[in-house]
Amino acid sequence: MAGGPASIPPNDSGALPSRLCLCEGGVFFVSHPSEPLTPPSPPSWASVSVHMSRACSDLAGVVSHILASLSTFNCQLSTFPTLSIESSRSPMTDQPPSDRFKSEMPQIPGVSGPRSSPASNPAVKLVIGLLAVLLVVFLGARWALRPKRAEPRPAALQPQIEVPAPAPDPNTLLPHATAADPGIADVTEMAKPWSSKEFFIRNRLTGENVPAFLIRLPAGSPSQANGYWAFSVNSPFGNCKLEYLIDLDKLKNDYGFRAPKHPMVGNPCSRTVFDPLKTTNLPGSGAWVRGSIVQGSDLRPPLGIEIKVDGKKILAVRTE
Repeated sequence: MAGGPASIPPNDSGALPSRLCLCEGGVFFVSHPSEPLTPPSPPSWASVSVHMSRACSDLAGVVSHILASLSTFNCQLSTFPTLSIESSRSPMTDQPPSDRFKSEMPQIPGVSGPRSSPASNPAVKLVIGLLAVLLVVFLGARWALRPKRAEPRPAALQPQIEVPAPAPDPNTLLPHATAADPGIADVTEMAKPWSSKEFFIRNRLTGENVPAFLIRLPAGSPSQANGYWAFSVNSPFGNCKLEYLIDLDKLKNDYGFRAPKHPMVGNPCSRTVFDPLKTTNLPGSGAWVRGSIVQGSDLRPPLGIEIKVDGKKILAVRTE
C-alpha cells in the first residue's frame, strides 16, 4: 500500500463505510462515518523512525519476559521429578488390589515422609547377616577351645632289667602234717634203710609249722612205727638247726667223730653227735627217747615226733 492512499469505492448511498482502515506510509487509522474521510498527510521519515524504534523495544521486552518465564518454569520442573513423563504413569498398577484405593499421605514441606521399615532396608539386612555370622564364629571358637579332659599320659617306657623269677620255695613242696591231714610219706618210698624225708608239722600249742626229719631205721619193719624215727630240726636249746649227716667224712672232718659206722644227727653249733640207733633215759622224767648223745655237750637228745603207720601211709601225729 505504500505509494499513495487506497481508492475505496463508495457504497450505493455515495458514502464510505463507517469504519475503514487506511494505510498511508505504513500508518493505520480509523475514520468515523460522521467525519468526512480525509486522507492523512504523508508522515515524515523522522516520525516513522521513532515509531519503529518504540515497536522494536516493546517487542524485545516481551521476548525477554517470555524467556524469563520459560526459564523459571524449567527450574520448577527440575525440582519436582515426580512431574516427569516417566513418573506420570500411575503406580497403582504395581500395587496389590488392597492398596490401590488407599489415599496417599500429602507431602508437607519440611516434614519427612513415612520411614521405611528396617526389614526393607538392605543395609539393616546386611548388618543382621554379619552379626549372625559373627555369632556362629564365636560359638564355634568357644566349642573348639573348650577345656578338654586331661588324659593321663603314658609313662615313658624305661629300660627294664630282666630279673629272673625267684626259685620256688622248697618248703612249699614239702608235706605239712596237720590234725586234719597228718600224712607225711608213703611206706614204699621209705623202704630202703637210712632213707630220710623232710616235712613240717604244726605245733598244737603255738600253731607254728615246725621243720622235721623222718628216718627209716635199719631194724624194724617198714609197716611198723618202730621202724622209723622222726625228730624236730630245731635244737631243744638255742637257735641251731640240727642236720642229718649221711656223709661219714663230714662227721670225721667237721665234727671230729672217730670211726663212724652209720649216719648220725649232729648239732653244727655245739658239734654234738646224736646216734639214731640208741635210746636214753631223760633225767627227772624217766622217759626213754631215741637219739642218745655220743659226742658233745648238749643237754638232751632232739625233740621226738610220734609216728603211726596207717596202711601204706606214714602219719606224724604230734610233737614231744
